[in-house]
Amino acid sequence: MQAPSRTVGVLALQGAFRAHESALRQLGVATVQVRTVEQLDRVDALVIPGGESTTMSKLLDSSGLFDPIAKRIADGMPTFGTCAGMILLATDVADGRPDQRSFAALDIGVRRNGFGRQIDSFEADIALAGDPDPFHAVLIRAPRIERCGNGVEVLAAHHSEPVLVRQGPIVAASFHPELTGDTRVHAIFLQEA
Repeated sequence: MQAPSRTVGVLALQGAFRAHESALRQLGVATVQVRTVEQLDRVDALVIPGGESTTMSKLLDSSGLFDPIAKRIADGMPTFGTCAGMILLATDVADGRPDQRSFAALDIGVRRNGFGRQIDSFEADIALAGDPDPFHAVLIRAPRIERCGNGVEVLAAHHSEPVLVRQGPIVAASFHPELTGDTRVHAIFLQEA
């Protein structure tokens, strides 16, 4: 018996959502751009791309998507957040605006722009857990993980600092795997989806 096909939504309010769609399609996955609750209802998993986390928080509120996504995540929907998406998934956010909301679904503490401002953006090879080949990570105004809860598994680090983590069906990266052409990080997420 063949397993049912899955559809992965890519939050399409801001950021490099098309690059995430491309990576997922390379892996043979059907995707839906999510801008409405009706589109969210059609997906089995969700990618929250990078962008500007404060703006994304406001757009999630104004679109009416914040609460429905929060409920789906709380109900166990596999979710992958990159850069700003990681910030939106974290339980604790340092240097955020007072009106900025997060889904508080991943037991980590992050600092917005923790690796520096735009001018400090960089690329580095990192080791993915269990993979002998390095992954070329692109960090753009990247959040820094300052705390990982007991249930959080570190899947990759840069100079001993976690940059890719997983807790249950939630995966988050400080970097932008969608900008590399390497689909291995998306494949890790799809193991959850």
